[in-house]
Amino acid sequence: MEVKKIVLFINNVRQLAEASFLKIGICISLVCFSMYGNTQLLNKSIPLIIDADTANEVDDLYALVRAIVEPSFDLKGINSAQFYTSPLASENSVEESQKLNEDIIELMDVDIPLPLGSNIPMTEYGKPVSSEASRFIIEAAHKMMSGQKLNVVILGPCTNVASAIIEDPTIIPKIHVHYLGFWHSPAKNSYDKKEFNSGNDPIAVEMLLNTKELEFNVMTASTSQHLIFKKEEVDMHLKNKNGIADYLINRWETFDRWWTKVDSEKKEWVMWDVAIIEALARPELTTIKQLPTPPENTRRTIGVYTDLDADKMRDSFWQSLKNL
Repeated sequence: MEVKKIVLFINNVRQLAEASFLKIGICISLVCFSMYGNTQLLNKSIPLIIDADTANEVDDLYALVRAIVEPSFDLKGINSAQFYTSPLASENSVEESQKLNEDIIELMDVDIPLPLGSNIPMTEYGKPVSSEASRFIIEAAHKMMSGQKLNVVILGPCTNVASAIIEDPTIIPKIHVHYLGFWHSPAKNSYDKKEFNSGNDPIAVEMLLNTKELEFNVMTASTSQHLIFKKEEVDMHLKNKNGIADYLINRWETFDRWWTKVDSEKKEWVMWDVAIIEALARPELTTIKQLPTPPENTRRTIGVYTDLDADKMRDSFWQSLKNL
């Protein structure tokens, strides 16, 4: 009888031990999963849409590739944008941008939505030019979790983003817009809107500046012009490496620099668009100040990039592309 009690006692102890180890195992698994999940969230901490007039120049393509390989970006889509004021633009410039976006995505073998933007700028203040891209921005903004904002980077005209805001003003507190445009003097805080991106939809630019509740940062042409890539370094990193690398090289070598004939050999290029992507990925490489809007616009403050570390930005760019 005593033997049976001893056996029963041992079995009970064993079952309790097994149950305890199971609970401990589950807890450890949950902790590991939580840590892994948090790591993933940290690595995908910036929900982002890029609105790009990709076919307008050369730097757009380099900026998109940089954004695609950045681990801290959760790139939700790349919108195509028009650039109708360029002498090289066709009657359907947005389709030109769309085609290059499709080429980049295919060559990099990534699955990223490519909504088609408007082919025309706004013609009337407050009247949107609806497009697949503007609707995509609205949809993505409403999917943001509480306390989280959708970052929208504008590498060309503001048409698609301004249209989205007009179509659905409830997205305004849900988005943070980062715009590449304007010439700017930090010392005087004076804005010159006679800049290429701004000129491709001046009405849309005014809409964004006048939207008081909109979080709005500007990487000015005055600041981004200091990020320059030389052809020799581009060749060293990308030449004859196939795929997207050769695609970037080809774009550099075949694009007609219509605004100047001075550098016919294209020995260097201003990487305007890369600057704003690097600023998001590596904010410590920039100086951004909260400054008043132009006097003709709604009085409020916006973020203006007044300086950047061009050397470290170049290093960051090439480091990010080393595994292409």
